[in-house]
Amino acid sequence: MPSSADSAPLQPVSVYRAAQFRVANGANLGDGISVADELVLDDIYRLSPVATPVRLSLLARAEPPFAIDAGSEVGRPGADLHLDCAVTFMSGDGCTTEALMLVETDDAGNIDGVYLLPLAPLDPRADYALVGIDPEDALTRFAQVACVSFTRGTLITLASGAQRAVEDLEIGDLVLTRDDGPQAIRWIGHTTTRAVGSFAPILIRAGVLNNTNDLVVSPDHRLFIYQRTDRLGVGRPELLVKARHLVNGDTVARLNGGFVDYYQMLFDHHQIIYAEGIAAESMLIDTRTRAALPREFSETLKAVIPGHRDTAVSAIEVQESLLHRDDAAEVLRKSSGG
Repeated sequence: MPSSADSAPLQPVSVYRAAQFRVANGANLGDGISVADELVLDDIYRLSPVATPVRLSLLARAEPPFAIDAGSEVGRPGADLHLDCAVTFMSGDGCTTEALMLVETDDAGNIDGVYLLPLAPLDPRADYALVGIDPEDALTRFAQVACVSFTRGTLITLASGAQRAVEDLEIGDLVLTRDDGPQAIRWIGHTTTRAVGSFAPILIRAGVLNNTNDLVVSPDHRLFIYQRTDRLGVGRPELLVKARHLVNGDTVARLNGGFVDYYQMLFDHHQIIYAEGIAAESMLIDTRTRAALPREFSETLKAVIPGHRDTAVSAIEVQESLLHRDDAAEVLRKSSGG
């Protein structure tokens, strides 16, 4: 896999402009959702019936804040983008919905735009009561979305060739990697979350990408494909493909509903490992994902981070536009010789 110059990871997210999610009843009546200091608990919000989510593309700099990418549908390219707070709403049926508030600032540090990033779908017919405002947890929640994760039961190939379920792995276990042979696990993360919206996992059925069994991973988990023939017209043999870009509703599907156990694996370097017999990436530390790590790991992290900047993984990631076809997974399977 190429290892070239550093490249800031790009993360596109679907957001609503603040004015599209307004207070229908409460202290801030008529106002769009705003930053933490201006929010009032128990205000009732409603999504505009004509609201359309837009793509906000952010670049993960080495240190916060993020930056808005030139290809973003909204915002000023190069502008600073801050994670202001995490908010929680409760709808009439008692269900809670989480969202993140993103704030764009100008060169003087003044607010130039406010965006709502829902972590589950919003219904324009529903009323949402604001029941939680958390200025401290926004980066952690965003990190959990950005982390690549395997689900409970996924079989990981060890250096010995044996396979072990991801939940049974331990720190220090030697895992087989594509580029660096046996590598020891430095950290294992585990979260249980509702399988909705940004957290709904992707199912890749057995055999679709030459995987031995069904593979279920987080939406942005990237799978490694080595093309023997360039059927996509990408112009290179090595590809990283996000699982959600392969969804066709049949052989690759989004699993909405219930809860999901997610596991993350960290090595000294970002690695390509083997899950259910196919190549997939391990956790990559950058500005997006760092907050998912425990605070007590911070000192050890200083020695690990340089190895995660060495690999310009974005250079071989396939753009979503090339995968806008129902047979994308089948084309990739055939291109890899399957």
